Amino acid sequence: MSEQSVERPSTDRRAARAIERVTSTALGPYQSAVVRIGFAGTWLLFLLWELPHRRELYGPESPWSWDMAQQLIAKNGAFTGLMWSDSMVWFEIVFAVAVLSSALLLLGWRTRTMSVVFMFGVLSLQNRSIFMGDGGDNVIHLMAIYLVLTRCGQVWSLDARRAARAAARTGDGAGAPDGEGAPDGADGVGGVVRDRVGPVLWAVLGAFLLIGTVTDRVQVETWLMVLFWGLWIGQGLWWAANRFAPGGEPRALLNVLANLIHNAGLAVIMAEVCLVYATAGWYKIQGSRWQDGTALYYPLKLDYFTPWPDLSGLLASSAIMVMLLTYGTVIVQVAFPFTLFNRRVKNVLLIAMILEHAGIAVLLGLPFFSLAMIAADAVFLPTIFLTWLGGQVTRRWERLQPRRRKDVPKQRSDSTEQPPALVG
Repeated sequence: MSEQSVERPSTDRRAARAIERVTSTALGPYQSAVVRIGFAGTWLLFLLWELPHRRELYGPESPWSWDMAQQLIAKNGAFTGLMWSDSMVWFEIVFAVAVLSSALLLLGWRTRTMSVVFMFGVLSLQNRSIFMGDGGDNVIHLMAIYLVLTRCGQVWSLDARRAARAAARTGDGAGAPDGEGAPDGADGVGGVVRDRVGPVLWAVLGAFLLIGTVTDRVQVETWLMVLFWGLWIGQGLWWAANRFAPGGEPRALLNVLANLIHNAGLAVIMAEVCLVYATAGWYKIQGSRWQDGTALYYPLKLDYFTPWPDLSGLLASSAIMVMLLTYGTVIVQVAFPFTLFNRRVKNVLLIAMILEHAGIAVLLGLPFFSLAMIAADAVFLPTIFLTWLGGQVTRRWERLQPRRRKDVPKQRSDSTEQPPALVG
């Protein structure tokens, strides 16, 4: 038997295992959950912080008037629900929906539906007034779209808790792994557990989507409307499969498609983070101030970027520290994408980037930009660290609630397998 014939079966087996893994498992459950929590929390904090100024930022009182926004959107085809009406009441409704969806996505309630509503809120507000933001808004804008593709409620969510409780009541492992379509309570007929909230939510959102499609005053890109309607139809098919054929082939096919889309979305998120850092790093290399090691000095001397003047002045007074931080920023950003297949080096640079953004939040007064970038970086955090962190939070929460019931089942995921090296 030749050496080539021996190697071919081994290669085929590895390829088969890889295909099976990608189709049967939604990889990176903890990474996708922490990205969900990070971006939903960042956007929620931003909206609450700007609550007193919301009408000047995105509403009818904005310097970027409704007519100006209408003219721009008519050219670029961007989507915003605020263009459906210029009334103050409609603006307040959209803003309230954005806040509520952020909070519910953070908690992991109906994550598949809330991720779509979250995207609606982000796009509606940001595309209404395009000049509001500090750079972090661009990252949230992209990640809001990518999160729709992921099964980000497998762990650390109310959906996962509900699915685990339903599985314990019915005595099997059935139930949606990300909580959508998971049962709410038994109906008492044959032990079948029905979801009552999902159909109502689906019908209400479908009615709003139909009204928006018919009354939209600005022609948006066709792919966005196809995306919204496709998600709505897909959600209906998912619920129907869970309700009428939980163990049948339609449910299995939808589960495979959901895993494929989730894994592709997670890969896109990782690629986007790498692209952001690589682009930023290579552009910095071309700047003369980054080349001579003085780039950090100048923002530390601008009043607009110095919330703590004494601290900024102390750092700016050390030429060596300024040079080290300037060169270190460029090195970390350029090198990070090339270290993904070396876990130790990748984790070291990941810590450096998180500390860098924490420093930007404190020294330059850009907390929401920093939170958005840290949330994006979290997709590369090791699984062992995330599970340890989750255990620590759970233990401390239980200490605060000594009378909490002890028989509550733990959250579960589809598979006990660990994510691949890029997110592990």
